[in-house]
Amino acid sequence: MWVREVWSAIEVVIYGSVGAVCKLEHPATAKWYDRRDSVYIEFCVADSKDVKINFEEAKFVFSCLGGTDQVKHENEVDLFEGIDQNESIHKRTDRSVLCCLRKAEPGKAWPRLTKEKAKLTWLSVDFNNWKDWEGDSDEELGNFDNFPEGGDGDMAFNTQEAMAKMMNNMGGEDCLPDLDDVDDDESADSDDEKMPDLE
Repeated sequence: MWVREVWSAIEVVIYGSVGAVCKLEHPATAKWYDRRDSVYIEFCVADSKDVKINFEEAKFVFSCLGGTDQVKHENEVDLFEGIDQNESIHKRTDRSVLCCLRKAEPGKAWPRLTKEKAKLTWLSVDFNNWKDWEGDSDEELGNFDNFPEGGDGDMAFNTQEAMAKMMNNMGGEDCLPDLDDVDDDESADSDDEKMPDLE
């Protein structure tokens, strides 16, 4: 009798563990930068499928299957400030998923992406696109105009020129590290330029 009880307990542990493993989800690596009217986030997931992004007033959730192994990725972020869900959009490419979060309060700088000042291992600042736009009267209204109008991430750009312009601004291939060309990492950050928090 006791043998049967022990075996039942072992089954619970084994199958319970397997179920837990199957439900594990890995956050996608991402980088972000701030602009006057929008915040930009690039999720570095190649060959993504089933991309789902839920924009909320002060939070957004990203999920997809990525890579040849179709790993499940999910990221949930409580944002530093509110966003306009209706004007926030995303665009999938073969190398990444690019998101434009339209600020609820344009012109207000975000020193970090998250509400809480916490270190997220999967998130980093996109220093290639970061700039201190405060006090810059010539700062364009972000890269928002490089995205197509509306909020459907499946729509195509109107022209190839717009696509190329958006990819140049957002990075795209920068998600993939180039270890053979370390010297090409030109850090054009000046000493007097405001640096964001690393959170």
